[in-house]
Amino acid sequence: MTETLPSYTAFHGQRRLAAGALAEIALAAKRALVTDAAASVLIYDDSTGRAIDLDLRGDDAEVTARYTPLPVAEAEPRGRGRPKLGVIAREVTLLPRHWDWLGKQPGGASVALRKLVEDARSKGSDRQRRRAAQDAAYHFMSAMAGNLPHFEDAIRALYADDQAAFISLIEGWPDDIRDHARKLADV
Repeated sequence: MTETLPSYTAFHGQRRLAAGALAEIALAAKRALVTDAAASVLIYDDSTGRAIDLDLRGDDAEVTARYTPLPVAEAEPRGRGRPKLGVIAREVTLLPRHWDWLGKQPGGASVALRKLVEDARSKGSDRQRRRAAQDAAYHFMSAMAGNLPHFEDAIRALYADDQAAFISLIEGWPDDIRDHARKLADV
């Protein structure tokens, strides 16, 4: 499983100002506000589609430092013995037939339970990823497109997973809002 860096998008009115890492977005927003103090700059977390607030006080270096992630600490060299797996012991209540079945599995009950959990997580991940994309698009669209034509129908199409209808309904929206909604919806 690859982990992606968090991504953010800033809008100045209906126009996309910048997209990328939070430090870059913060600087772009700061510069837009310096140019026009009355500007409406909204910044969205692309993973949730929700607007976030940033502290843009100070010079560029201070703003950049505030929103640049700290480097990951160097991994400690491994010692001898079994690696720490982060195992947490908790009580599980099962019926006797469940314990019997688990006891007959290769590696015992713990290994079998871990395999069952990982299998269930991987099967549900596509559905969960799809729902998270729909929710992110919904939050963004509610804030930026709530007054645009076909908004409600577009939301219905989004959650009905009718991609063709969704794309068609938002076609007349301002380019940057339409494109970002499609990106978040993963269509």
